[in-house]
Amino acid sequence: MYQSFYRILIELTNGRYSSGLLKHFSQSRWSRPLIAQYVKTFNLNQQEFGGDIKTYSNLHELFTRKLKEEVRPITSLPCAVACPVDGVLEDAGEIRTDKKIVVKGKVYSMEEMLGDELTLEKYLGGKYLVLYLSPSHYHRIHAPIKGSVIKRWTLGRKSYPVNKWGMKYGKEPLSKNYRTITELQNEEGSLAMVKVGAMYINSIVITDQSKELGKGQEFSYFSFGSTVVLLFEKNKFELEGNLSIPADVRVGETIGFMKAV
Repeated sequence: MYQSFYRILIELTNGRYSSGLLKHFSQSRWSRPLIAQYVKTFNLNQQEFGGDIKTYSNLHELFTRKLKEEVRPITSLPCAVACPVDGVLEDAGEIRTDKKIVVKGKVYSMEEMLGDELTLEKYLGGKYLVLYLSPSHYHRIHAPIKGSVIKRWTLGRKSYPVNKWGMKYGKEPLSKNYRTITELQNEEGSLAMVKVGAMYINSIVITDQSKELGKGQEFSYFSFGSTVVLLFEKNKFELEGNLSIPADVRVGETIGFMKAV
């Protein structure tokens, strides 16, 4: 009953026009008076902001704010995977050979999530990490490794929320929401980054189309809180031993290690 009611409510409020209105408002000058309250409500650390709060002309500019470079140092450990976002490491596990993963008790089809069987094959038996960004987090996305971009693609249309209720009652949001996928490769192997859109605001903007990315290099951003799913090949990734789940993580921190086989 609750699941059906939740889905009906989301469908009614997540249409083309309602989503468009919300997006337009967040990017308009009319949203500017809400900035100070937003900062206070979510307890944002203004000392980290790349600019003064008074320079933001709307909520969208606050959502997609840059930070001072020195506040997010990038791990220099050999073969380390740098956290690509500020957020919460919500789950980690194995990509099953039946092409499914289980996140928070819900089964997701990897075939649907990636929409590419040939790409999926290399990740079967590998590991996945789920990183959740709330509206309070820094929204820019950075490269977790130094490597070549071997493929980019986009799937999905609408988006369910990816918060606690969305993960519980939504229509498999990690594999059905609007999402963009970036696949990176270096001498240690490949990884895929599935950037999952959040409710209403589907915008995932690629800010750097370079074919080569440095570890920690910013290359995209979310327009609102969302989720990143990282996929690693079989026997080629080990989670940082000091991390427990859930764990608060920040851009540049070591979340694991790639290992050549």
